[in-house]
Amino acid sequence: LNFWLIFQEFQRFCFTAEMFGLLFFVLMAHTAYGDVSYSVPEEMKRGSVIGNIAKDLGLDVNRLSSRKARIDTEGNRKRYCNINLNTGELIVAERIDREGLCGKKKASCVIKQELVLENPLELQRFILNIQDINDNSPQFKQSVIKFEIRESAEKGSRYLLDEAYDADIGMNSVQSYVIKDNEHFLLSVLTRENGRKYGELVLNKELDREEQTEVTLILTAVDGGTPPRSGTVAIHVTVLDANDNAPVFSQTIFFGENFFHL
Repeated sequence: LNFWLIFQEFQRFCFTAEMFGLLFFVLMAHTAYGDVSYSVPEEMKRGSVIGNIAKDLGLDVNRLSSRKARIDTEGNRKRYCNINLNTGELIVAERIDREGLCGKKKASCVIKQELVLENPLELQRFILNIQDINDNSPQFKQSVIKFEIRESAEKGSRYLLDEAYDADIGMNSVQSYVIKDNEHFLLSVLTRENGRKYGELVLNKELDREEQTEVTLILTAVDGGTPPRSGTVAIHVTVLDANDNAPVFSQTIFFGENFFHL
């Protein structure tokens, strides 16, 4: 009988311990994962205010110092922000370069940071959403784009141009191309399925090598930032000869010495 009573008490103890552990886990999960996130433009100056994390998390600003509040990072990332213990504000601690962190291919760029407090130990995670700014100009891979076009090419012939590269995304990336007005070519700007812009030269007036052996144009890529940035490249067209002229004598009839000179 005593054994049975001891067993029942043991079961109640285990159940109580299990419920306590579950409750502790729920409470810790609640404190460890917050919904706080901040949108931060890249390249903000050190010391710039991001937001007031103490207010957003409902923390007592007067206890931040005594609880040794500090910002920590996940993994090996840099600590991009610090906390002002007097105000509870998050401030920029390191230069944030969106392209260096996430590259051009990612539309979103997120940094996970942690606010750590002691007495009692508490962990609050928050997110920095890094917003792109127009800090990069369009660039072409080559300094000169070269074409060889026969003078017999028909009006309306099209020639694909190299794309410009821009490390920024969205409207801050390349949005258009332009060339200066010229006698022979127009520019057609097209959009690929992925949204990237590219250009094609369109022959608007036939070339004549006997009149002009080379044509030089300047292509400009422009992004959609405010203010917009641009990059340029030279287009060098070499006009190739076509058999479009028949032999012509300087005279129609030759007499005497002129005939034998031939």
